[in-house]
Amino acid sequence: MIEHDALTATRDAYDAAASTYAQLFRDSLRDSPLDRAILGVFAEAVRASGDGRVADLGCGPGHVTAYLDGLGLAAFGVDASPAMIELAREAYPGLRFDVGSMAASGIADGALGGVLSRWSVIHTPPREVPVILSEFHRVLAPGGHLLIGFSASEDPSHPTQVFDHAVAPAYRWWPDHLAALLRESGLAEVARTVREPQPTDRRQFKEIHLLARKA
Repeated sequence: MIEHDALTATRDAYDAAASTYAQLFRDSLRDSPLDRAILGVFAEAVRASGDGRVADLGCGPGHVTAYLDGLGLAAFGVDASPAMIELAREAYPGLRFDVGSMAASGIADGALGGVLSRWSVIHTPPREVPVILSEFHRVLAPGGHLLIGFSASEDPSHPTQVFDHAVAPAYRWWPDHLAALLRESGLAEVARTVREPQPTDRRQFKEIHLLARKA
């Protein structure tokens, strides 16, 4: 089980920040061609596997869920924050958004062609992340794909590093370490992207996306 205190604290923090967060990030993909390209590759991989149903786990205000819907996927969003889900439902009334946990999603075994997790595991204590990765594996159909995004740590000898996230305590990951946890969960890495920090970025962290496939 994911530590109750960490999950509750993160949920409450995002409830409090939901309106501000939605305003800041709702149009973020518009100015990020690399992120749009990565999501496009993910969408093509999901369609090629034969099932376009995708869960955006940790969907926040729903803007990325809506983008995936625009790419032709049957996308729905799940988030632990009721306030975030309320904003998502208001902004995108034609899409499905549910309050739920990444560690116990309630989605049927093998029901999905894809799982998206963009910066949604960063608030989970590292020792509990394998529980979430196992849940991702459980809900994916054979051949289904996971796209997971996170900020990279700087030292492979310290595979996770705490950083001062604006909303709740968060962790960076050494990419190879998280890729190894994916393999242990039955998800084989297909590709990865590395975005170098820009001079204007508040945090000088590399941003990583790992694309993985369930056998």
